Amino acid sequence: MEEKFTAAVVTVSDRSFRGERPDGSGPVVKELLERAGYRVVRLEIVPDEQGEIEALLRSLADREDVALAVTTGGTGFAPRDVTPEATIAVCQRMTPGIPEAMRLASLRVTPRAMLSRAAAGIRGRTLIVNLPGSPKAARENLEAVLPALDHGLEMLRGGPADCAGAGGK
Repeated sequence: MEEKFTAAVVTVSDRSFRGERPDGSGPVVKELLERAGYRVVRLEIVPDEQGEIEALLRSLADREDVALAVTTGGTGFAPRDVTPEATIAVCQRMTPGIPEAMRLASLRVTPRAMLSRAAAGIRGRTLIVNLPGSPKAARENLEAVLPALDHGLEMLRGGPADCAGAGGK
């Protein structure tokens, strides 16, 4: 399979960062992206610290020029869940339809989906998407939006995006 775009997966978890719990969602997200044709160039674990999350997202977009940066974790109501705030702080343009679609798909599975604060946006030529921290929820949310991301990334990266084929059929 031809590789579509580069991607980075960032797990946001204090416990995984400290080595107290294995990262369950990062490898799941990496596998899904690779199966969809992405070349995952980074798999990172960072603590729930807004400044560290922001710094890594800026580096992925500005220095490493990854097409897609996917975070997992830190999107709930806990006081240390700051991934959406970090994403919003570094993005120049928000893409609200992506987290809206993820929440809609998740609501078919659990009413708790409405508690997700996930965000998505664009920094330069990089799309940043927040996923939940549980492996099951991360998989369900990414599967809900992955088919549409190629088109958005083609437009973002200056490729020949065919908007006439937007029906996805």
